[in-house]
Amino acid sequence: MLDKAALILEYFRPTGGPYRLTELSERTGLPKPTVHRLAAELLRLGWLERSGAHYQLGGKLFELGSLVPRRRDLREAALPFLQDLFEATRETVHLGVREGFEVVYLERIHGHDALQLPSRIGGSLPLTCTGVGKALLAFSGAELTEEVLSRPLPSLTPHSISDPARLRTALEKIQVSGLAYEEQEAAPGVSCIAAPVFAGGTAVAALSVALPRPRFRPAQLAPAVRTAALGLSRVLRGGI
Repeated sequence: MLDKAALILEYFRPTGGPYRLTELSERTGLPKPTVHRLAAELLRLGWLERSGAHYQLGGKLFELGSLVPRRRDLREAALPFLQDLFEATRETVHLGVREGFEVVYLERIHGHDALQLPSRIGGSLPLTCTGVGKALLAFSGAELTEEVLSRPLPSLTPHSISDPARLRTALEKIQVSGLAYEEQEAAPGVSCIAAPVFAGGTAVAALSVALPRPRFRPAQLAPAVRTAALGLSRVLRGGI
């Protein structure tokens, strides 16, 4: 029963909902009476919330997620550097970590004129379609890279990299420069520059600046992104 409840909760990735019971039943493959019964229990626990006929993830999950020590401590250590990066660029900034083949966003700071982006705090996107994800992938070891390249590459837009050879070349360039670029691969009209954050030999996180493509000036943004990533890396090496 716990596995079935987890299957329902997993279906809410990456947006959190809302979905109807019929959708949850069709997508999870569980009978509608089973979904109805489990949804009632998840509502009682606060893990789901209901608005009319639609269900979405509940606030209790957000509370529990914010208590995960590793992520909480990383986010708290990163906040001053993210704030500095936002002040330096006045553009949307992100902090993300790798979870399997996805990047999970721990923080996002933006101004009043926020970009329409698929990234959300607590949400996830494919590693290969985002600047933060590619920065993480490039410094997470050859074994992970080969596993990702052996699989079909997901696409969020027509600009997402779907050719393994092209992705391999992009990752090699990131390893040389220490910077990852994303050109409309996660959202149309949006570009991004990202840098990995280290606490050892591999990347434990990455941060980025995302902005409308007409304003994208990598040479101007790179120093600020590098400075923030290096500063956070130094803090993490000293222990959070």
